[in-house]
Amino acid sequence: MADLTFNKIAGAALATGLVIFGLQNVTSILFEKEPPAKPGYAIAVAESTGGGEAADVIPDWGTVLPKADVAAGQAVSAKCASCHQFDPAGSNSTGPGLFGVEGRKPGSHAGYSYDQAMEDFAAKHATWTYDELYQFLKSPQGYIPGVKMTFAGLKSSQDRINLIAYLHTLGASLPIPPPNPKAAAPAEGATNAVAGNAAAPSNTAAAGGTAPAAANAVQPTPAPETSRQANAH
Repeated sequence: MADLTFNKIAGAALATGLVIFGLQNVTSILFEKEPPAKPGYAIAVAESTGGGEAADVIPDWGTVLPKADVAAGQAVSAKCASCHQFDPAGSNSTGPGLFGVEGRKPGSHAGYSYDQAMEDFAAKHATWTYDELYQFLKSPQGYIPGVKMTFAGLKSSQDRINLIAYLHTLGASLPIPPPNPKAAAPAEGATNAVAGNAAAPSNTAAAGGTAPAAANAVQPTPAPETSRQANAH
């Protein structure tokens, strides 16, 4: 009788152990997780399909300059005042005086010592035209590599247009050309692709080259040297 009781107890214990062991295996199978190869969260990032920053469309100066905000351009010139003077005497500072810069030969302002990069540029360009100033003002070192003018540039196309309009009031020898309806003007604060306008006659030149100009259009040249540590005109 005692043996039977012992066998019952032993069988119950064995059955309980088998049930517990089985439940552990079933649970691990149902809820098994594999740790990630690398800790952290995977964040999906859409790849950019853009082809980079589009080139500025140089404005039709005969259209944009008469409508430009000269007062706003004068306000923008405050960014250049730490290195440039705008007085009729053409006083030099860290950078050359900017009075009369439009239409002046690059690297030719009396009494100012230009660096080699500007002298090399001057050897290939007869005057500071609207086109040249527009491009130079956007990125001085980008347009004339090696120039000592460290100003970051004016990224807003409208700021550059307004500043050029202001400089035109300071003894400029460069006339404003008649409007060219076929030339496209860039939108404010944005850069636009040249596509769709490339075939149209333009009175401007792209950086590093000269585009055919419409009748009476201004011959292109790079942007002014306005700002910190400028060494332009």
